[in-house]
Amino acid sequence: MPIATVNPANGETLRTYEAMGEEETERRLQLAEATFRTYRTTAFEERARLLHRAADLLDEDRRSIAEVMTTEMGKPLGQARAEAAKCAKAMRWYADRAAVLLADEEPDPSDMKDSGASRVLVRYRPLGLVLAVMPWNFPLWQVVRFAAPALMAGNVGLLKHASNVPQTALYLEDLFHRAGFPEGCFQTLLIGSAAVDDILRDERVRAATLTGSEPAGRAVAATAGEMIKKTVLELGGSDPFVVMPSADLDRAAEVAVTARVQNTGQSCIAAKRFIVHTDVYDAFTELFTQGMRALTTGDPMDEATDVGPLASEQGRKDLAELVDDAVRSGARVLCGGELPEGPGWYYPPTVLAGITRDMRVHREEAFGPVATLYRAADLDEAVLIANDSPFGLSSNVWTQDEAEVDRFARDLEAGGVFVNGMTASHPALPFGGVKRSGYGRELSGHGIREFCNITTVWHGA
Repeated sequence: MPIATVNPANGETLRTYEAMGEEETERRLQLAEATFRTYRTTAFEERARLLHRAADLLDEDRRSIAEVMTTEMGKPLGQARAEAAKCAKAMRWYADRAAVLLADEEPDPSDMKDSGASRVLVRYRPLGLVLAVMPWNFPLWQVVRFAAPALMAGNVGLLKHASNVPQTALYLEDLFHRAGFPEGCFQTLLIGSAAVDDILRDERVRAATLTGSEPAGRAVAATAGEMIKKTVLELGGSDPFVVMPSADLDRAAEVAVTARVQNTGQSCIAAKRFIVHTDVYDAFTELFTQGMRALTTGDPMDEATDVGPLASEQGRKDLAELVDDAVRSGARVLCGGELPEGPGWYYPPTVLAGITRDMRVHREEAFGPVATLYRAADLDEAVLIANDSPFGLSSNVWTQDEAEVDRFARDLEAGGVFVNGMTASHPALPFGGVKRSGYGRELSGHGIREFCNITTVWHGA
């Protein structure tokens, strides 16, 4: 895949880039290693000052970088501005809290009285060079939620971004450079996917984080396992959105529409499978389908647009094939479902009912504005349907019954359970999944400690 900016609204190639060769890649690896030797000893106060400066610069650049993101991957412009603002918020959150999150810990003295130690500390030390392999769907946020904690922990970052968002990738390197971070603290590698394996095998690279597809995750995990290197993987998701009889149906349907089509439905934590109790199935389906039909699809630069184009021609083809397979197997199309004519990689908001286990869309992630509806006879069946997926990233539950809330929180196989609200990531909350959605956690204190050497420091009596 070429490294290029291709506008998904019209298919026009705007800029192309030459991939970095071995010599330039080696220069950057050497620089990163040299920088780490000194950056790892900087004080939290200095790291926080630099990260606050990066957040301020990002706020100043919010409109311009939003236009770049929209041009490169089709995100509606208002959502692109919101993404930039969220990144600045996360930077400040880690800048203000990292020193506390990574403070030395002392075990309870009563646990140590027979250890022969006068003092024991648990200390969090940086690992070194961390390779980040990042996707295009949230081209700023996915990177910042890795970079902010990694830099505050004293690590240095190497970014291999998706090949269709090179301008965003280069902006991120420039942002941290302008903020005053030492040269080599955060570098973008304009390389193809085939070059990732060699970099991950390099002894100077100590760990890797990947957000992306299941095949990409398998490849990185296999190499990292062979090389005994720490990884964090955030892969696909096919999140359930469960609606029970006590739910506020108007509010649930309204949020369901946003949860399905935010970022044109190209989000791992988007609600994708809507599992509705039979008592309210018809009413919810009508409200939800009306909401999906009412969305405005069009130019992502237009402030009135709700749904923009998919990021790539192949992405649209893959989504259309999932829908066509479901229809051939008996699914009913309640709205959408047909490729529009004209330029750009658009796909209409679509609702499918009558989903069965033999349909591909039941097992595979629909990465675009396509929703699948399921009817559940009771809570037990709702849990069974929700868990009948290879993925387990997050989940949504709509009910006013606290006993049902407890049951869903206990039994849903997911990294998050959001009750009467839409799944969202927040700097203070751990983010990640189970099953084929990956392992490890980003964000919160859990995320900043993922790439630390948790060291026991023992003092003799």
